[in-house]
Amino acid sequence: MEALLASVRITVATMAICVAGYATAVWAVGQAITPATADGSLITRPDGTIIGSRLIAQPFSQPKYFWPRPSAVDYNAAGAGGSNKSPTSPDLTDRAREIVAAYGATPENPLPAELAAASGAGLDPHISERAALYQAARIAEARRLAEPEVEALIHRMAFAPGGFLTADRLVNVLELNLALDGMGTPQQ
Repeated sequence: MEALLASVRITVATMAICVAGYATAVWAVGQAITPATADGSLITRPDGTIIGSRLIAQPFSQPKYFWPRPSAVDYNAAGAGGSNKSPTSPDLTDRAREIVAAYGATPENPLPAELAAASGAGLDPHISERAALYQAARIAEARRLAEPEVEALIHRMAFAPGGFLTADRLVNVLELNLALDGMGTPQQ
């Protein structure tokens, strides 16, 4: 009986240290160093309502918005992951054909590959500046804006994730769409 009580005490102490203690320490370090990222990089309205996260893609399908990369997990962060389908899968080919048709891509105006292919986790919130510029004409038309106005917004919001070490610039789709909404209500 004495050995059993000693084992229970050791188990409880180990769980308190390794589970509660470690999790609390990691949370405290995250809150001290980067509180915004530790809390999920949430984007909120002025009234505190959460709109989304800078780190997780959201679906957009209306012509007046920039569209993100496709998601193999239907933009569900609880199930992040790829489709695990072969590149020769007919399902992936059919999905790519539908996406290419939705963008109106042609051999003369090919679709950037990232807009037809899901990222590894299926939740990438960024697209390249080139992919955003590809969508500028559709958005300008849907919002009755001048295309150079939309392109200027894209250039202003684009960033190089690796600083000067990265040649390709990215834009966050949710933040870009929020900035578009901030430019004024699109006329219907």
